Amino acid sequence: MSDGQIVVSGLTKQYRRVRAVDNLSFQVQPGRVTGFLGPNGAGKTTTLRMVLNLVAPTAGTATIGGQRYADLREPLRAVGAVLEASSAHKGRTGRNHLRVIAASAGLPTSRVDEVLELVGLTPAAKRKFKGYSLGMRQRLGIAAALLGDPRVLVLDEPANGLDPEGIRWMRDLLKGLAKEGRTVLVSSHLLSEMQILADDIVIIAAGRLVRQGPVDEVVDSMATSSQVRVRTPDAEKLLGALGGVAVQTGDDGVLRFSGVDAPTVGAAALSAGVVLHELVAERPDLERVFLELTHGKAEIR
Repeated sequence: MSDGQIVVSGLTKQYRRVRAVDNLSFQVQPGRVTGFLGPNGAGKTTTLRMVLNLVAPTAGTATIGGQRYADLREPLRAVGAVLEASSAHKGRTGRNHLRVIAASAGLPTSRVDEVLELVGLTPAAKRKFKGYSLGMRQRLGIAAALLGDPRVLVLDEPANGLDPEGIRWMRDLLKGLAKEGRTVLVSSHLLSEMQILADDIVIIAAGRLVRQGPVDEVVDSMATSSQVRVRTPDAEKLLGALGGVAVQTGDDGVLRFSGVDAPTVGAAALSAGVVLHELVAERPDLERVFLELTHGKAEIR
């Protein structure tokens, strides 16, 4: 495998009358964390399964480092994947579960203890899988994905079952792996977390690409949805000074102006002698951008 770039080109999956993925194309670059986002039923998991050759595409291709996953000589050394919470024999310990996987892939047993330490499961290594919480099972799944020291990671909702401390641990782990030059593709519904974690995002809806690019660029591209938040005891006077500027009034008396910037609101208030208790430019966050971009586009076809 070469640089570990993931290339999805014209990928389509048709299930009888439902097109789960529709001519989807995007790239995931090494050295970066890419968030893969979309509403429920958008086709995210189906896409990831096609990337990993678990589902055959109706049309199009998905390659990792220039090769289909099925053609990789040592797939566990090339790609680590977690598509759902780890499953294992209930009576088997976490360590033995990983030893079985390592043996089947021809990986050194010493790697088992390394990945257990990496995911923070060393204290629970001798506990049986049936006693693992959902968060621990997620960590075990990630440990299994890292056994082959892969250059590419594909993770579907890896933060499921993790508490806030676990989510922060996950963030630090994935960012660290990307800094090592690995390719990290993460599907998640935690939009506030993805804004912190991801370098790039790919947003899909109804199986189609909606937007892709660096997180900041995608958020900034929706600058027209920015608002200016104002608190003032002279609301009516300020509204008159601003003329026909669009405004929303909250139950708490806060005014939110659209289509105008903070300096303009401040200048109008000064000219009109309006007292301001608060004047804040609200930049759109990823959650708001995501909802605007995907609104009305999640229909099943």
